[in-house]
Amino acid sequence: MIERVIAACDGAAKGNPGPAAWAYVVADSAGIPQRWQAGPLGHSTNNVGELTALQQLLLATDPAVPLEVRLDSTYTRDAATKWLVAWKRNGWKTAAGKPVANRELIQQIDALLAGRDVTFVYVPAHQVDGDPLNAIADKAASDAARTQEAAAGTASDLPEPDPVTGTSARSGRASAAPAAGKRPAGGTRTLKARYAGTCPCTRAYAKGDTITKVGSSWGHPQCAGAHA
Repeated sequence: MIERVIAACDGAAKGNPGPAAWAYVVADSAGIPQRWQAGPLGHSTNNVGELTALQQLLLATDPAVPLEVRLDSTYTRDAATKWLVAWKRNGWKTAAGKPVANRELIQQIDALLAGRDVTFVYVPAHQVDGDPLNAIADKAASDAARTQEAAAGTASDLPEPDPVTGTSARSGRASAAPAAGKRPAGGTRTLKARYAGTCPCTRAYAKGDTITKVGSSWGHPQCAGAHA
């Protein structure tokens, strides 16, 4: 039996429309990231970024291997799974008789899905305890939208998602609030790292370590003053 591949894809547009990009991360059957890629789209919309991310993911994976796609775009999911049949039946017109937006991209996705075993899983974005693959794809797309530069890599250099504070998707409680009493000099808030990473001082920190903003990145609280 061929094991499925698990992946996530995401798009971004700074301003929507604005500088846009797409990204995906491909994991193994256990959900451990293996490789990722992101690309710029110039001035475009978030929906174009989301659709392009799915298109590029389908192009980059073996059509003979079952694929689970995790994404936070209900538009992309529904365009690929719910609305296609009616759109094609209606000559690529919506129920209101208007031309389907992003038709060319959706047609390409439709062709790439033909004959493939693909499962779409919706995951909420920007959650404290959300899907880690989605968080990586989100960060990669956001970075590419901002820089308008292509990027790619492996498990050794995954984009590091920014720490998220807010409501837990499962508990409904704020589960990543700044740790009580854990404030470095200057009063900067601290968090528990959701992922292992590297401080601007070049030393690593582990998942669960206390971290804070160090310059424009995240790292050891004791390094914050040196990069203020």
